[in-house]
Amino acid sequence: MLCGSWRSRRRQPEEPPARQVATPVGLPSPPAPHDGSIKRPGLRALKKMGLSEDEDVRAMLRGSRFCKIRSRTWQKERLYRLQEDGLSVWFQRRIPRAPSQHIFFVQHIEAIREGHQSEGLRHFGGAFEPARCLTIAFKGRRKNLDLAAPTAEEAQRWVRGLAKLRARLDAMSQSERLDHWIHSYLHRADSNQDSKMSFKEIKNLLRMVNVDMNDMYAYRLFKECDRSKNERLEGPEIEEFLRRLLKRPELEEIFHRYSGEDRVLSAPELLEFLEDQGERTATLAHAQQLIHTYELNETAKQHELMTLDGFMMYLLSPEGAALDPAHTRVFQDMDQPLAHYFVSSSHNTYLTDSQIGGPSSTEAYVRAFAQGCRCVELDCWEGPGGEPVIYHGHTLTSKILFRDVIQAVREHAFTVSPYPVILSLENHCGLEQQAAMARHLHTILGDMLVTQTLDSQNPEELPSPERLKGRVLVKGKKLPAARSENGQILSEQEEEDEEEDEEEEVGAIEQRRRAKQISPELSALAVYCCATRLRTLRPAPVPPQPCQVSSLSERKARKLIREAGNSFVRHNARHLTRVYPLGLRMNSANYSPQEMWNSGCQLVALNFQTPGYEMDLNAGRFLVNGQCGYVLKPVCLRQPNTTFDPECPGPPRTTLTIQVLTAQQLPKLNAEKPNSIVDPLVRIEIHGVPTDCAHKETNYVLNNGFNPRWGQTLQFQLRVPELALVRFVVEDYDVTSPNDFVGQFTLPLSSLKQGYRHIHLLSKDGASLSPATLFVHICIRG
Repeated sequence: MLCGSWRSRRRQPEEPPARQVATPVGLPSPPAPHDGSIKRPGLRALKKMGLSEDEDVRAMLRGSRFCKIRSRTWQKERLYRLQEDGLSVWFQRRIPRAPSQHIFFVQHIEAIREGHQSEGLRHFGGAFEPARCLTIAFKGRRKNLDLAAPTAEEAQRWVRGLAKLRARLDAMSQSERLDHWIHSYLHRADSNQDSKMSFKEIKNLLRMVNVDMNDMYAYRLFKECDRSKNERLEGPEIEEFLRRLLKRPELEEIFHRYSGEDRVLSAPELLEFLEDQGERTATLAHAQQLIHTYELNETAKQHELMTLDGFMMYLLSPEGAALDPAHTRVFQDMDQPLAHYFVSSSHNTYLTDSQIGGPSSTEAYVRAFAQGCRCVELDCWEGPGGEPVIYHGHTLTSKILFRDVIQAVREHAFTVSPYPVILSLENHCGLEQQAAMARHLHTILGDMLVTQTLDSQNPEELPSPERLKGRVLVKGKKLPAARSENGQILSEQEEEDEEEDEEEEVGAIEQRRRAKQISPELSALAVYCCATRLRTLRPAPVPPQPCQVSSLSERKARKLIREAGNSFVRHNARHLTRVYPLGLRMNSANYSPQEMWNSGCQLVALNFQTPGYEMDLNAGRFLVNGQCGYVLKPVCLRQPNTTFDPECPGPPRTTLTIQVLTAQQLPKLNAEKPNSIVDPLVRIEIHGVPTDCAHKETNYVLNNGFNPRWGQTLQFQLRVPELALVRFVVEDYDVTSPNDFVGQFTLPLSSLKQGYRHIHLLSKDGASLSPATLFVHICIRG
């Protein structure tokens, strides 16, 4: 079994490695027919997780037959079995496909729900008692897995077992993840499961881990490790081969620069390294604490010394990552008015796909809340039986009940963040169903719902996120009212209607007329978020109140940024502004949120169901402050008399220099083609005010996604660093077609730590690609 001693002594292949492919971590081969036994080689991974003897996990290894539920008529029995890597679950398919398509990964699970706690099981699971049912919800766009077990006990075994595996996976250090990753590939490459590796199996292993090593060099390395001279590597020989393969010479060089001839770091030497890293608050006590936390050798730890192994474990830990660990908690002032924060916001939240014919689902709200979203949209239309429904009007998208969405809000709005949720109502209902909407909001949300101002002394001032913890705000049209000639109640403060603004030819005149009628019951719930059309930014005779919120299309927001930059910034220093995508984006594509944040717009609404760089930026913006969905705007966007204009930001103030050194264990992009190896390049993107936006990239490295090296320096000049996001992107270079995406990581420049740092890469859907990392050196001056 591999132990701590091999981890730091990794050797860079001397010959250029080969083209690589990205597979999820620990992708296993399809299982052989199960005979009830547990193969010893595969158990090594679970032993390392401390779960090989757990009864729930052992039951999952044996497998269970569940009823998979998709609809009232589609309910099929399927076999599910935990793989011996402890990271993946194999499942039976009716139509045989490639092995990787029979697997889902534990790390991609968002949540496990018991009973009828999903839209699918509430609608179609009535024939099964709740105790036998469970839902596995995934990150990204993958649909929920609704299952019914033969017995309640079997369902509980999977609920408990998956929870243990997820908890253990979350608690793994980077070194444990790497161990686990390597052992899973060793198990796959050992084709006859004899715990010995022929040269052919070693070559297969190298391709699996994304390196195409020169045959002569690979064989020479193989022979040097084959001490028994029997053309097979086993036990210590395999470990010796892995030591050489996994060697990190760039880390050894840094370590030896500070450790001197004795090849160990004392606490004062480690402190010197920390100070050179830019750790201004580092102390000798902190250096000693790092040794006790990350050093693997007990004797060295007792003498307060750090070996190369411990040094690498520190650099691979969250404390050695590019993201400031202090910013992973709520660290900002949460007592300022709501208008002083960027708020994670979703558009057409109910959709799981395109806005023309895609399905609507309450699960889309659950997923948005799981991603830290704090402002969700409800497009409300007249429904049968007096019950309002939510869908994308005048399209083929499916419909869901308004009351079911509000129930999902009650159950899931505060599972990730305690800070307030804003329900942005796009109201197309008549007075009667508006009253029904108000009734559902009251009865379902109860005390969560804000129904009156919190402060009688200053009722018009926006409260802070801190004061509104656990509360739900309604954004909607508001009376006081004027009456038309026929006595109908009309809104004086008419919000810009998304349908009317962008899809003029689609809407019905009668429906629009109805939407301008506001029921007193619903109007009363618009307390701090009163929807108002933004007609002008010029000073008005009566200044607008802070509780008035305007909604703008991306086109209108850009027009204001371009023509009235500073005035728009000043407006947003006191008022909430919501921006939404053009209705012409039929496939639910997104716009760049950065240009809206530059002007202080708070509610920059995106289609959360559509992955891409826009959602990467959104995730990066809200990655900090505990991922609570609220991020304090820079001072220049909060001052009522600010002179800031994003179009004219002034001279450069900051220089960002990033040296891209190496990458480690990049994933394969095509698991079904063993000979397909990536040719990785790294691009650094700056997203900020227009004059700061830039991107630069390295050369590509041919045929090596396992341990490519660049050593290239990229530099950027920044005028407004407090607004800038830095996006690290890895792509597979292709000379004949667009490069393929491999992984990325995005974070605010203000949360980027200096010095030698690892970037822990994420997939297109935001899932971890561990153990895939970039190793860089970062310098920020100015």
